Amino acid sequence: MNVRPLFRAMLLSTVLIAPAASALAASACGSGNFDAWLADVKIEAAGKGISQRAIDAALTGVTLDNSVLSRDRGQQVFKQSFEEFSGRMVPPRLQRGSDMLKRYGSVLGRIEQQYGVPGPVLVAIWGLETDYGVNIGKFPTIRAVASLAYDCRRAEMFRGELMDALRIVDRGDLTPAEMRGAWAGEIGQTQFMPSSYLKFAVDFDGNGRRDLLRSAPDVLASTANYLASYGWKRDQDFAPGSANFAVIQQWNKSEVYSKTIAYFASQLAKEP
Repeated sequence: MNVRPLFRAMLLSTVLIAPAASALAASACGSGNFDAWLADVKIEAAGKGISQRAIDAALTGVTLDNSVLSRDRGQQVFKQSFEEFSGRMVPPRLQRGSDMLKRYGSVLGRIEQQYGVPGPVLVAIWGLETDYGVNIGKFPTIRAVASLAYDCRRAEMFRGELMDALRIVDRGDLTPAEMRGAWAGEIGQTQFMPSSYLKFAVDFDGNGRRDLLRSAPDVLASTANYLASYGWKRDQDFAPGSANFAVIQQWNKSEVYSKTIAYFASQLAKEP
């Protein structure tokens, strides 16, 4: 079960953009016809240098997904304690996490050598986000972020995510049909927003694509690249209160979730 959209939606709800904040915001989001709004998006994308091929492939036939908007507006405050949440999430994933550490030991070793992030941290994130790639989500990413960009709650932010999703298509990492994930726009086995995918995804298996849907080496290395970019300190602790725990909180600002990542990683590190 991927719970990260719940945390992200709660955190983002604290920075809602007022629909009438500016004339630009008013013209950019949902008071008018969705198709007319989408036509304006296509013009903007072309103006930003995104190819017409990518724009047509990604946006032709896209419609508003009201189920995404309902999910976005219907999030409840997360009330579980760390003990409750970690107790529910970690034990069922611990054995498989240990197996993944062994299965990808060589890859994880090379990743740690390059980025400084230890394997247990990466495997803990992988397990918590999507059960090691089993549950990556089924929402078409382009449609999801377009719907959220059209809505006036966080129009500016999600319009940026939509542009970055188009850039992912343009550079050939994924086709629009392949881009499926969580309702809030996260893609891949560790659930990158399109902006993070564009910024941090790496081709670690050397096949010429940054593939966070199918390539475990790309997934794990990209996650390490994300953490390293936020200042991960090699060979240092990641317990709550440490500098590296502060980096984990850049992955997910929920203290309960971040503490669960650290706890899960510490348990994996003890595995023989």
